[in-house]
Amino acid sequence: MNICVVALGKIGLPLAVQFASKGHRVIGADVNEKVVELVNAGVEPFPGEHDLDVKLKQAVDAGLLSATTDTASAVAESEAVVVVVPLFVDAEGTPDFGWMDAATKAIAQGLRPGTLVSYETTLPVGTTRTRWAPMLAEGSGLTAGEDFHLVFSPERVLTGRVFADLRRYPKLVGGIDEASTARGVEFYEQVLDFDERADLPQANGVWDLGTAEASELAKLAETTYRDVNIGLANQFARFADQNGIDVKKVIEACNSQPYSHIHQPGIAVGGHCIPIYPRMYLWNDPSATVVRSAREANAAMPEYAVDLLAAAYGDLTGVNVLVLGAAYRGGVKETAFSGVFPTVEALKARGAVPYVSDPMYTAEELTAHGLTPHQGEKVTAAILQADHAEYRTLTPADLPDVTVLVDGRRTTDPEAWKGVRRVVIGG
Repeated sequence: MNICVVALGKIGLPLAVQFASKGHRVIGADVNEKVVELVNAGVEPFPGEHDLDVKLKQAVDAGLLSATTDTASAVAESEAVVVVVPLFVDAEGTPDFGWMDAATKAIAQGLRPGTLVSYETTLPVGTTRTRWAPMLAEGSGLTAGEDFHLVFSPERVLTGRVFADLRRYPKLVGGIDEASTARGVEFYEQVLDFDERADLPQANGVWDLGTAEASELAKLAETTYRDVNIGLANQFARFADQNGIDVKKVIEACNSQPYSHIHQPGIAVGGHCIPIYPRMYLWNDPSATVVRSAREANAAMPEYAVDLLAAAYGDLTGVNVLVLGAAYRGGVKETAFSGVFPTVEALKARGAVPYVSDPMYTAEELTAHGLTPHQGEKVTAAILQADHAEYRTLTPADLPDVTVLVDGRRTTDPEAWKGVRRVVIGG
């Protein structure tokens, strides 16, 4: 097949490489000229994705992958179009469709009869049918479901391990009609491989969800579940703090029984997915009080961690405090909705002077994110925000003036910190 992947970001580019690895000819379309230039040179435009550098070069050298800024022309050459353009949600949970609208209009200009269009960007329920179908039809003069096929098939992978996740998790597909769904299933069966998994209710592979709406809800539901679960764990942790209970032991005990799957509490929930998709679900279902309460509980955790620091340290006015970790999670160079930002703001609100360090970021990069990098200033308190592997071996010798450490991820070794006040959430 000839396949067009629209948006060569941290999900789109690995997808394009995966499709090419199955022998298909792939054209990647992206509005960023620098990204297009690097991809055509066989060079990954961003670090951190396992095996992407090797697989990308192989695909480009084999003549199976190229990139362009001309989306319409790339679509015109393709039998299938996969869309992975970012969708943003504001603080009130309202989606900003700007980038996706622009991409969809460009796709429509090149759309030909018989083409499959698959949206993989997480969407509010109903978007594929009520927004993209009319927009594609209007721009192309074709009829959705008759002249071209349209499906929603959510990406379900984590950056850093996209290729492994593509094999491990079933690919969910739902279309605007039965023919679209069938074409979507057929397409993904030709471009993906799957690991055997005995734990699933049916064979791992491409799963037909019947409708685009069911597929859209499945992605929102699986991510919202995680946010609600973490919110519950954080509530348990705060109660445990008030009553001298170690919540980690409690959660381990609960999860020894097969009907309990409590997640881990922590200082923040960040990234492109878990903080965002519950808000998107609430846009569809504003009466979902459980979802709203969990989101509020998780959003309050950075300030709670600063409260724990103040309770252990005392007045923070004028105190230099080091925040360890700018990334939203360990091992990933990404600050999207990272807990570092509300943690820094909560420290400033208490009069502290916050500094930030992260083994994955240079001082210049931290400054570009609006953070003050730690460059040798004396700090007497610290908050661990990201669970980088490097912090597992952190000791008081690394922070000789620190008298209180709030470990927001339970990453440091408690034995190594004897003699220094170490505080954990739910501890």
